Formats: sequence, C-alpha cells, structure tokens
Amino acid sequence: MKTHQFEVIVVGAGGAGLMAGLYASKTAKTAVISKLYPTRSHTGTAQGGIAAALGNIEKDTPEWHCYDTVKGSDYLGDQDAIEFMTSEAPGIVYELEHMGLPFDRTPEGRIAQRPFGGHTNNETGRPVRRACHAADRTGHMILQTLYQQCIKNKVNFFDEFQVVDLLMVDGKAAGVVAIELATGELHTFHAKAVIFATGGHGRIWEITSNAYALTGDGPAIVARRGIPLQDMEFFQFHPTGIYKLGILITEGVRGEGGVLINGKGERFMSNYAKTVKDLASRDVVSRAMYLEMREGRGINGQNYLYLDVRPETVNKYAALDGRTNPDGSPYTVTGEQILKKLPDIIDFCRTYLGVDPLTQPMPVQPTAHYAMGGIPTNIYGEVLLDENKTVVPGLYAAGECACVSVHGANRLGCNSLVDIVVFGKNAGLHAAEYAQGASFVDLPAAPEQPARAALETFYKGDGSEKVYDLANEMKHEMFANMGVFRIEEGMKHALAKIRELKERLKHVKVSDSGKIFNMELMNAWELQNLLELAEVTTVSALARQESRGGHAREDFPKRDDVNWLKHTLAYAKDGKVELKYKSVAITKYQPKERVY
Repeated sequence: MKTHQFEVIVVGAGGAGLMAGLYASKTAKTAVISKLYPTRSHTGTAQGGIAAALGNIEKDTPEWHCYDTVKGSDYLGDQDAIEFMTSEAPGIVYELEHMGLPFDRTPEGRIAQRPFGGHTNNETGRPVRRACHAADRTGHMILQTLYQQCIKNKVNFFDEFQVVDLLMVDGKAAGVVAIELATGELHTFHAKAVIFATGGHGRIWEITSNAYALTGDGPAIVARRGIPLQDMEFFQFHPTGIYKLGILITEGVRGEGGVLINGKGERFMSNYAKTVKDLASRDVVSRAMYLEMREGRGINGQNYLYLDVRPETVNKYAALDGRTNPDGSPYTVTGEQILKKLPDIIDFCRTYLGVDPLTQPMPVQPTAHYAMGGIPTNIYGEVLLDENKTVVPGLYAAGECACVSVHGANRLGCNSLVDIVVFGKNAGLHAAEYAQGASFVDLPAAPEQPARAALETFYKGDGSEKVYDLANEMKHEMFANMGVFRIEEGMKHALAKIRELKERLKHVKVSDSGKIFNMELMNAWELQNLLELAEVTTVSALARQESRGGHAREDFPKRDDVNWLKHTLAYAKDGKVELKYKSVAITKYQPKERVY
C-alpha cells in the first residue's frame, strides 16, 4: 500500500481542476489526480466561447450578463453567486489572455466576441456579442494553457489514477483512495483539503455529447459519504448534437448566423422565440425541436432537423432579421469566413457524416449535454452538508460536478467555461488557505480497505449479467423517459428500471483477474456510479411537480414559484433517496415569465 501526503489534493484535471491546482499550488503543496492524461479532459471539447461582458465590439455590462444568467436559469440560480461569477468574468478572461491563451482578435487587436444563446442586450432584447472565442476550440485552448501554467508552477500530477473513495475523519475531509490504472495498486493520498473537479455524468443517457469518461465519479463518491446532491433533476439537453452520434455542434454556429430548419424547409424558431429566434436559451430551443419532430415536421418525418450555416442561408436570414456588423453595415459571410471561424465543426461533419456544412445542412437532434446539479457548494468552493449551508471542513468542489448554483434549472451557453475558471480558482485559493491553518488528521488503520472491499464485490457475482448490457438498458430507459420531456408514468417506469438494474449489477462478475489497466473492473465501478446518480436524478424529478428549465413535465407544464422555487437536496441513505429542500438566493431579480 502506497501513501502520499499533500496539503491540497485536486481530483480531476479539466479546466476547474487545473485552475484549482494552479491557484492552490501558489501557497500549498498540491497534487492533481486524474483518471485521464490532463489534456484529454472534457474541457477540451468545449467549442464556442467563454462568456464575459468585455464590451469589445458593442455595449455590454456584467449586470446584463447577470440578468441573462438569472433569466436563463429560470430563476432557480442563486443570484449572489451569479453576481459574483459575472463580475469576475472579464478579469478572469484577461487573466487567461495574459497566461497565453490565443483568443481570436478584432481588427483592432482586442479579444473577439460572438453572440450566443440567451445572451442579450438588456435594452433592446436582441443578441449581444459576449462569447470570447478561439475559433471553435475555446475549451481546448483553455485546457492547454492551464496545463502549461500548472507544469510551470510545478504542480504534482498523478495521471491515470482513478479515485474511488473519499476519506473522512470526524466529519472532515482527510484525503482520497485511488487505483493506479497501470498497476492496479491502491494508493492513499493523505491531505488537509480535497477538491473534487470530476466533471459531469452525461453517460447516463443514450445520445450524449459527453465522453466515455464522464461517469459522475465525484458526486457518486461524496454521496456515499452522506453528502447531498443538489438539483439533480435538472440536466441540459443541447439542441444541436450530430444525429444519432450526439457529438456536439457548437451554439457558435448559430452565433455566426446558422439557423434551424424543419422538414418543411421552415425556420421554425421564430414561432417559439420571436425576438432572439435561434439564439434562445438551450432549454427553449431543445423543446421547440422536440415538438417540431413530434408533430411530424422532422426531416423526412424522422427524429432530426437541419442546422444550416451555408453562406447563402446565413446571409438570407441575416438580412431578414436586420442583423448588422458593429459598424452598422449589413451582416454577410463567405464560405472562407465560416471555415475560419468554425474549422473543427466543418471537419466533424465531413468526417462523421460525410456532410460539408459549407454546401449542405447538418442533421442534428438534442443531445444530453450538461449537469446543472451536483455537489452543493458556496462561491468559495466549500461543500455544503444541508439546507442550513453547513460547511464540510476541508472539502471543496468546482466545475460541472459542483452546484454553486449559478446555472439553476438551465445553463446559458459559454457560462460553463467561465464557471470552471472562476470557481476553480476560488476553490484552489480557499482550499490552500484552509490548509495553512489546518493540521493533518490521523487516518484510520488500512484506510483503503472499504474501497478494496467495494471493488472486490465485482469479482463475486455469478456472471449472469454483463456491464455492457446493463449500461445500454440504463441509457435507453433514461433517454426515453427522463429526456427533454417527462411525465409521471414514464419517470416511475424509469425509476423501477434503474432499481432493477442496480440489483442486477450484483450479478456482474469481472472476468479479468489482471491488475494492469483492468478497464473491465473500472467500467463496472463507473456503471455503479451512473446507476446511483440516475436514481437520484429520477427521484428528484418525480418529486418536482412543475416545469422549469431543463426539467419539462407534460403533466405539470407550468412553472410553480409558489411551491417549487427551491433547491432539491437528495441524500442517498440505506439504499433509498431522501429529499430535502433549501431556499434560492434572490437579490435583485424577482421571478417573472421568461420571454425570448
């Protein structure tokens, strides 16, 4: 058994984890543990931009960004946290620029910005250019830049180590247990503070933009330690995933003028969002697409629509919308300009679909994309234990696995990247500050034993069930009954199925007895995480009898602020899920109907 000691341990090496590791390392001995090589983390797939009210191209303010985020959240976002994030956003974008991040530029040399869904000029209601971008590779550039800075700052990395348990002593975080994938050995990491930044859990659903690695490890691990998960019923379906594959087509396509077209050749979003049309918030666009397909207006009657960014289409609708350039001239684009602004998207479609977006429309459908819920935290990244916001000493979370909550019931595009850098930085700073005033607590004898015992259960089944089959059944059930639209009967069916699959998982027998990269064992363990999170998600959704943001119930189609303007806290206890609730922080903006 190998033991390591660091003042701060960061679990996860995406944008939030690297930002946390970078800032913690300035004053504390810090290690980052990741089941992937850091530059393979999912932040690298974020395409369209990072939101910040720089006002480089047209008038914009952090206050407008704040209001748009509150409105986008369907008023479930905590407004104090949103105010903090949007006010920090411009400074942190310039900070990334100074680290070397190669943003696209205006002719004057400023950071370029493009429109994005739900981001508006609050005076006119029209889209505003707020997304700071590096072509359509913004997340990739953030990941590379932060990893370089961490290496420069001598952050310790443990790559391809899978964290499987959180160590708690007397209610305080004291470290983690991880498997070294290359050897199969368990390692204990003793720490004063632990930061979880493990990303999302989109692999619960059949069609998803999420990589295979996004299995909800962090939330599942902390839930087993009695910590609640917040607002898990809210999961975002991005409107434009590649048909059948789910690979993301960035909202930046619509930001550059692309439009959604139905099977009748109509640009239908003007029927659902009169002012901003294709740049409404993601929940609005996904539901509109689903309704178009359900009413028989999919392409050739099938369950997909077209996203059209051909220059002639963009120029046609830009003229109809009265869209202009910053100098007031009519907005027009050429194929060369589209290729320069969206090179990866063009390449994805040519590679995976055999479609050239410069001459052909792209077939798209909503895809499971982003978790609004997760481990409850405050703006400092401190994990919260209950509805009274009791802090768990030494435990922090940031990024998609956390719920601050700045996204509420629906996240605006480009707010994920500003979330990870703002709250990743703050979690790192405050974890290091906590570590300076704390001592290492004594660990119990054989701290790795609970994790070892849990993993060994996967060798004891009778072999009558296979991980692959169980995973496919889970994904199909969740996509069918816990997708864009939900209804009580379907959700009850999903819950029964998930609980059945949890029981059947006990029959799985890992046949690979080897130690080196035993991915069969890891896949079984990750499926257990996903099933537990699927259960929490479904129980939380069944209880919430309203429609709000990413949670759309056909049996309760209206938002109900009287009864449901509150956060869900779900505790996994003794094989059951227990729900509690806590209030939403409202500062400036009282809830009202969302109009786009």
